Amino acid sequence: MISIWRQISRTISSPSSTPLPSRFFSTSSPYVVKVGIPEFLNGIGKGVEGHVEKLESEFGDLQKLLVVRTLKLKKLEIPCKHRKLILKYAHKYRLGLWRPRSDMVKV
Repeated sequence: MISIWRQISRTISSPSSTPLPSRFFSTSSPYVVKVGIPEFLNGIGKGVEGHVEKLESEFGDLQKLLVVRTLKLKKLEIPCKHRKLILKYAHKYRLGLWRPRSDMVKV
């Protein structure tokens, strides 16, 4: 039993010439997803998409929405639960951990 573990640990720790399966690597898609404020809020869902008009008229650009503070959203009379969702997903989007699902637009 110990010899089996030694073999497994050697094969894992030693660099091998065999490539890893392709599922471990991401490839860039020939499609680009255009993300604006409506797509961003629709991607969040949970009723947040009802504030599209308000936020588009106030900010006009997704980059401005991504750096907004909670007090600015509060002044726009957005409920607390929706403010929290917007700020949470804006932070994830800035870090590249989340992207809204939307229709693919070919370049």
